[in-house]
Amino acid sequence: MKLLYEGKAKKIYETDNPNEVICEFKDSLTAFNGEKADKEEGKGALNCAITTIIFEALQKEGIPTHLIKQIDETKQLVKKVEIIPIEVVVRNIAAGSLSRRLGLKEGKKLPFTIVEFYYKNDDLNDPLINDDHAMILNLVEKREELDKLREYGLKINDFLVKFFDKIGLILVDFKVEFGKDKDGNIILADEITPDSCRLWDKKTGKKMDKDLFRFDLGDIKEAYTEILNRLKG
Repeated sequence: MKLLYEGKAKKIYETDNPNEVICEFKDSLTAFNGEKADKEEGKGALNCAITTIIFEALQKEGIPTHLIKQIDETKQLVKKVEIIPIEVVVRNIAAGSLSRRLGLKEGKKLPFTIVEFYYKNDDLNDPLINDDHAMILNLVEKREELDKLREYGLKINDFLVKFFDKIGLILVDFKVEFGKDKDGNIILADEITPDSCRLWDKKTGKKMDKDLFRFDLGDIKEAYTEILNRLKG
């Protein structure tokens, strides 16, 4: 397979179909824009399985994704998309950069869900941007596309809050990415995993996400395995 792209967490390979690619999840661990890095054997397979379960559930709710099918432990067959270079971050509870920027105590429930946009650019450390910035940088073709990103972000959040609550997890916040398919439709791409979500156990408050790696708080593979087992029921 010809490698088309390699990022911090995934590799993308071409297929015989120009509208489909293979997405391989890596065992790499990165934090703070790659300043902290390591490797955890089996982590790629865990994230691949978790994303498959969540994307399939979202598709049943009418949210279009790039997922076609999972083809082995670490690989998915997905629709080829042109990624929109905006990270869409949805927040329900104060944590991470929101707490640092606004002085909000971690764990404070927000009075309403907020959606933030970040420019997907490693050299600039993925800065927070507003709609005008997105237009100046030509990250989207028209403002209505930004409205669509917010709409999808909130719809995904509404579903995931209940989805995770059923398995004893609190969805604090999450990051998603979107792309345009061959017909120009905006669809969910990339992943939804404990790498891209903050998930806290409802009973204990224990962190069950990449913060375990960021701040050396515990065994990340054990937590991700527990999440997958809960998702499998």
